[in-house]
Amino acid sequence: EFLKEAELSPGKVIRPHIFKHELLQNFSFHLFAKRPVEPIKDMASFRRSLARRVCLAALQIRLNVGGRSDDPAFTFVEFNQLDSAREGCAVCSLDMTADPPRWREAVLKSVAEIRKLGIHGVTPGEMERYASALLTDAEQLAAQGDMISHGDQLSYLMETVANGHTFMSAEQSYVITEQALSTLTLEEVNRSAAELCSHITGLNDGELTSAGKVVAVACAPKGPESGDDSFVDEDKLCQAIRDACSIEVEPVEDVVVPHTLVTPDELEEAMKANPPSWEEGQFSDGTPNTPADRITRPFTLRRLSNGIRVGINQNPAESQRGHLRLVAPGGRDAERRLGFKSGSLAVGARAMQEGGSFGSFSREQVELFAVDHLIMVEITCTEESLVMDFVFPTTNVGNSGYGENMKLGITGTESVLQIVREILIDFNWEEDALGRSKSSYRTAHESLGKSLEGKSTEMIMDAVTSGDDRFLSIDVDTVNAVTLEDAKNAVMSQLRPKDIEISVSGDIVVGEVMEQIRQYLGTVPADTNAEYEVKDAIMEFDSVPKLAPGKHLDLELEDSDPRAVAYVAGASPNQWGFLADGTSVAQRVSEADKRASDYDKQRRAHPLFGNAALSLISEIANRRLFSTVRERKQLTYDANFSLTGFERMKGGSFLVTVTASKEKAQKALDACKETLEALRKSNPISVDNLESAKRVVLNRHEGELRTSQYWATIMSGIQEESIPLKGPLSVTDFHVVIEAMTTTDLQLALDCMGLDESELYTCIGKTVQPVGLVVDDIVKASPMAGMGRGGALMG
Repeated sequence: EFLKEAELSPGKVIRPHIFKHELLQNFSFHLFAKRPVEPIKDMASFRRSLARRVCLAALQIRLNVGGRSDDPAFTFVEFNQLDSAREGCAVCSLDMTADPPRWREAVLKSVAEIRKLGIHGVTPGEMERYASALLTDAEQLAAQGDMISHGDQLSYLMETVANGHTFMSAEQSYVITEQALSTLTLEEVNRSAAELCSHITGLNDGELTSAGKVVAVACAPKGPESGDDSFVDEDKLCQAIRDACSIEVEPVEDVVVPHTLVTPDELEEAMKANPPSWEEGQFSDGTPNTPADRITRPFTLRRLSNGIRVGINQNPAESQRGHLRLVAPGGRDAERRLGFKSGSLAVGARAMQEGGSFGSFSREQVELFAVDHLIMVEITCTEESLVMDFVFPTTNVGNSGYGENMKLGITGTESVLQIVREILIDFNWEEDALGRSKSSYRTAHESLGKSLEGKSTEMIMDAVTSGDDRFLSIDVDTVNAVTLEDAKNAVMSQLRPKDIEISVSGDIVVGEVMEQIRQYLGTVPADTNAEYEVKDAIMEFDSVPKLAPGKHLDLELEDSDPRAVAYVAGASPNQWGFLADGTSVAQRVSEADKRASDYDKQRRAHPLFGNAALSLISEIANRRLFSTVRERKQLTYDANFSLTGFERMKGGSFLVTVTASKEKAQKALDACKETLEALRKSNPISVDNLESAKRVVLNRHEGELRTSQYWATIMSGIQEESIPLKGPLSVTDFHVVIEAMTTTDLQLALDCMGLDESELYTCIGKTVQPVGLVVDDIVKASPMAGMGRGGALMG
C-alpha cells in the first residue's frame, strides 16, 4: 500500500501519498526525486554545482517574487536539491503550503514554474544576478572563515567527506568560486536547469522520462467530502500534477533591476532642499549630551536636524555583515491610544512587508534590488512599537564582471539606507499586499485554535490581561475589517522623523556610514508624513491591565496525540522595573530595606538596577524549576520561566510553561507553584544561586555582543523618552551593576511580583482523542539528521 504507484500516462509513473488529520490547517505538498550524489573533486564538477545553485536561486526568486504578484494560491514554496549523506543520495524537493480550497491551483502554479525553468532555462539577467550573489556570498564566508565555530567546521567536514566531496577552506572556496564563475556560460547553466527539473519535465507526454522514482506527498485537513474544493485524494492529486505538466509555458522576460534607488542627482537636489546637520545626542537616564561632531565608544549617539535619532556601532566580529534596526514607538498600544481600528497597525506592518513598491519602481524591481544586494528585511508590529530589521553586507554588492573587469555596485549599507529613505517618503500601498497580509493573519489565528500550546497560552493571557486585545491574537473578523486606508493611516502615522530611531551595527567604518546616514536620512523633510499625525493624541503609553485575583483554567483539545501543557502566570514589572501602578522595583526595594547603607542606596538608584534584578531572577527561577520539577520530581521534560519584557508600557507578567504527560500535568503544575513559593520563603535565593546566575547572564551578554543584531537591539531606545531608564549607562555599566547585585536585592525584588497563591493564574491544557479514533501501531521515526533546508544561495 505504501509503495503503491500511479501511472499519469503510459510510462510516466509517480508514487502518490495522502495524509489527513483533523488538526491540519493548511494543505501542504511535497514532491521528491532522488539522484546520485555527484562528488565535487575537480573544476568541472565544481562548475556544475555552481550552475545548479544559480538555477535554484533563479527558481526560488521567481516563485517568491513573481509568484506573489497576483494573490497566488500558495503561502510558502521552496525548491531545492541537497546532498544527503544519511540518505546516500541527492534529494531534490518541492515543498509548498496553500489554502485547502486552492490546493489544485497551487500545485499547477508551482509545478509549471519548475517546468518553465527546465524547458527555457534562466535569462542572461538572472545568470548575472545570481552568479554575482554566489560570489559575494563566498567572499563573505571567506572573510568570516576564522570565526566559524569548531562545531560548525566539524559538521561541514563530516558532511563533505561523507558525500565524497573535496574539503576546502572558506578562502579556498572563494578563490575557486571566482575562477569558475568568470568562465561559466549561460549554456552550462541552462543544461543544469534541464537536468535539475528533469523529473518534472519528464512527466509530460513526449518527453524523456527521468530515471528513479518521483514521490508526491500531500497533507490536508480531514473532513471535506469529494464534492468540496478542499477535497484531495490520490487520483485528484495525480490529475493535478498531470495537468501542470501539460501546460504550455513561455520563457521568462528579464526585469530591469535598478542599480540604485536614489540617483546622485536626486540626492544632490535633496541636500539643497533640506540641508542636513548633526545635533547632540540626548538621554533620559542622566547621561550628559553626546557631541554632534565627535565619534565616541562603544557607540556614537546623535540626532539629525529633522529629529531622527541615530546610534551606530562598529562590530568587526561579524565580518562584512551589518544590521540596521528602525524603531517607531507605538505598536498595538497606539491603535487604542490614537483611535485607529483594532489590528490596523499589525496588519499594515505585514502589508508593508508583503508590498515593497517605491515611487516609480515596481514591487518586483525593488525585491530584486534587495536580492541583488543580499538584503533581508523583516517588518513587525509588537505591542509597543513598529520594528524594521535589515540584514545586509557592508561591502560593494550588485557588482558585474569578474577580476580586473569587475564593475563595483554600491555598498549594501548604502542600499539599505536608500530603502529606508524610500519607505519613509515614497512607499506605495497596494491592495494585493494587504490581501496577503490578511491571509497570513487569518491563517495564524485559525492555526492557534488547533494548537494545544497556542490555544492554552491565548486562554491564560486573555485571563491575565482581562481580554485586552493589545496582547492577544488578532481574530479573523478584526483582520477582515481593516481596509487599505486604515492600514496606511495607522502605519504612516508612526513614521514621523521626530519619532523614529535608527540603530546600525556591523563591520563598518563609522565615519563613512555616519555621512551616508546624514545624506540619505538627514535630507528626509522634518514634516514627512505629518498629514497622518493624529492631532491632540495621548502620547504616553498605557499600563498593562491590573490583574484581578487569580484563577484556574482548563482546556481540552481534540488530538490523537495524548499530551498536556500547564501554565502559571502572574504580575511582574516591565523590563526596566516599572510596575503597572507606576512604582518601580528600585523604589520598592529601597523602601523595604530600612537598614540599607549609603552604598546600597546609591546602587539601587542606578537606572539599570531593576533590569539587572529581573534578569538574575529569571535565570534563578529557570534553574530552580529545572532542578525541582524535572530532575528531582521527574514530572516534565521541559519547564521554562519567562517575562513579557515590555519596555514602554508599565507592568507586565511572568509565565511558567511546563510540558508533561496528561497523568502528571496537575502534579507538574503544583510543583511549579511550590518552587515559586519556596523561592520567596522556605528556600530563598542563596549566594551560590546568585553567583551562578551572574556568570550565566554576563557570559550570555558577552557572547551576544559579538552579533550586530544584539548591538542594534540594545542601542534601540537609548535616546527614546518613552523608555526613561534606558540610556548609555545600560550598556557601559552592565557588568558593574550585575556584579554588585546581592541576594537581599533579589529577595526584595521578588516581592514586587505576583507570586502569592491568591494572585496566580494557572491553566492546564490536555488533548482528548477524537470520537471513533482507531489507534495504529505505527512506530514514529525520529527526525532525519543532515536534512536541513536552506536557501538556494546557501552552499
